Amino acid sequence: MDAITIKDIARALNLSTSTVSRALRDSYEINPETKRLVVEYAARFNYRPNPIALSLKENRSRVIGVIVPQIANNYFSQVINGIDAVSYSRGYQVIIFQSHESYERELLTVQQAVARKADGLLISLSGSTSDVSHLRDLQERKLPIVLFDRVSKDLDSLCVTADNFTGAFAATEHLIQSGRRRIAHLTIPSYISITQERLAGYRAALEKYGLPYDENLIRYSEFGQNNVEPVVNDLLDQSPDAFFAAGDRLALGCLAALKKRNVAIPEAVSLIGFTNTPVADLLAPPMSTVEQPALEIGQVAAEQLIDLIEGKRKLAQPGMIRIPTRMIVRESSQPVGNILQV
Repeated sequence: MDAITIKDIARALNLSTSTVSRALRDSYEINPETKRLVVEYAARFNYRPNPIALSLKENRSRVIGVIVPQIANNYFSQVINGIDAVSYSRGYQVIIFQSHESYERELLTVQQAVARKADGLLISLSGSTSDVSHLRDLQERKLPIVLFDRVSKDLDSLCVTADNFTGAFAATEHLIQSGRRRIAHLTIPSYISITQERLAGYRAALEKYGLPYDENLIRYSEFGQNNVEPVVNDLLDQSPDAFFAAGDRLALGCLAALKKRNVAIPEAVSLIGFTNTPVADLLAPPMSTVEQPALEIGQVAAEQLIDLIEGKRKLAQPGMIRIPTRMIVRESSQPVGNILQV
């Protein structure tokens, strides 16, 4: 069956094409009953907007540029799934770029997205991005931008993130309630927004339970086992009884380093990550982690950006949308007395 058009819908419902077009755009000019008839008919016959026709009519490309640090990271793959689902349902296509944790690559990918006439950008900043002037310049040129996950307080932009503070607080509190007192915190570079938020949650939990904040138990690391192992070895000299890693990639490196040193988990130290990697429950021991709502973050970020593009939100209206996290307790952080002997 050929794809139906606005003219087909108009002919079937005895309406003008302009009325059908406005009804599909949810225009206030069309009464609710007419909208309902049009939308139901369009759904029944699987109507899809013609992106080429729309772009010519609206002087928009109906393309969204998405820039992530790394597509191979399962978290960002899930975010992209959420972005793509919402974008497709609203008649937009997605172009995906990777910065590979490089500020220089991020600059290049932003330029490429603009060169391809993207109507707006969704960006999670690279691990080496501390200067966001390249994005501020685009905002001044009225290009809609929404940041997600890794954001910047130096940019007046709408941001969508997990509730990092509450997630980190819950992870640290769980360790304290499990009897741990010297909790090491392994995190990524300090200028990244999620680092600051998760560190704040960690500190707040220590304060609630009257435990001192010890700078000697805090370490910053790049991703990768070769980077994490020496940091973990250094932390072990401080006699921690638990490790809270601010990301599961760090937690996996931490797990490998602890096993290499024959440190028993959780008998000697507990371990908790942050993200909920798909392999977390397959590890030995299964790893406790804070689950980030990646799919929902992608969906909300896409909805907000498209609303900006279509004028349903005002430009230059900064704000923060935080999506709740969920603590998942597995064997790696259970009190020793609670572990089942096999």
